[in-house]
Amino acid sequence: MVPAELVGRAQAHPAILPRDRHGATRAVAYFMLAGAAFVAVLSVLVPGYGGEGAIARGATYTAGVVLAIGGWACWRYPHRIPDAFWAGVPIGAVFLIGGLNLITSDASAGGQLFFLWPALYAATFLHRRLLYTVLAWVFIGEAVLVFTLKTPAEAAGDLAGLMTALTMASVIIITLRRRLDGLLDSLETQALEDELTGLANRRAFDRDIAHAVAQARRAGEPLSLLTVDIDHFKLVNDTQGHAAGDIALQAVATALRAAARESDVIARIGGDEFVALLLNCDAPGARRVADGLQTALAKVPGLPGGPLTLSIGAATMPRDADSVESLSIASDAALYDAKLGGRNRIVSASEVRGRRVTDE
Repeated sequence: MVPAELVGRAQAHPAILPRDRHGATRAVAYFMLAGAAFVAVLSVLVPGYGGEGAIARGATYTAGVVLAIGGWACWRYPHRIPDAFWAGVPIGAVFLIGGLNLITSDASAGGQLFFLWPALYAATFLHRRLLYTVLAWVFIGEAVLVFTLKTPAEAAGDLAGLMTALTMASVIIITLRRRLDGLLDSLETQALEDELTGLANRRAFDRDIAHAVAQARRAGEPLSLLTVDIDHFKLVNDTQGHAAGDIALQAVATALRAAARESDVIARIGGDEFVALLLNCDAPGARRVADGLQTALAKVPGLPGGPLTLSIGAATMPRDADSVESLSIASDAALYDAKLGGRNRIVSASEVRGRRVTDE
């Protein structure tokens, strides 16, 4: 059974980062399947391995079956298992290892080495606070085992040796993991950030809009999308040069940051096209943000090609769309209408729909 304190910490801090989950699920599956095979092999090859008495042997064989089924489930259906399980599994492993060793009266070096798995698993995949909890349980389990089956002098020596070895191994793994996490964070930032403007790129935006749409549906909240184009950007590049074009793009990015709220998602998704995903924002709120964007850009002084203007298309869920695709299409259609109408305009998807109904 997983301690309540451990589960609480797992909820306060992500027990396992999403990028580590696959490795953690495989590690648990390997441990369980290997443990089941170990119990099965020794039960066949070593007479009396399961312990003395029918109850002890039944518990040992039941543990082997549970390990086999659990390992198969972790391998086959990891996505159906909650995150709390991956945080609590090393504690369960301590009880399982210690219990089997006590039942089989196995306090040998080989039996004690099984305590390596929960400690190394925690050091490799779990939050550091959870690692300290796991190590404490490992040391408690080891102490109960050796002081039950060995003389006090032998037990003290085994406990001290295991504690030293696991502490040193955990420190080394934590150090390496910190360096690896720093490298992965840097690579992730580069993969999800537009280098010129510092905004999110298309890949990051596609991820964020899918999450935002799902959240808006669950909460019943409005969600707005602004699609933004710089008017006559090609002319700026052709007459002033690409350096001036880069300055223009950076100016729009700065204006977007000023107009959007901290909770909103702003991105450059290609060329001179930007988007702003406005969380819990209705159509009037989206209009205010779009007006603020144009106002902020008009205040930027000293642009090489002179003042910039923007064409902006706005769409809002659930009024104009009910999915990621339909929200993007509605916003793009409004942007297209803004360009056809002479540029430097803000057009909403509802305006486009209203004109179509009138024309029909």
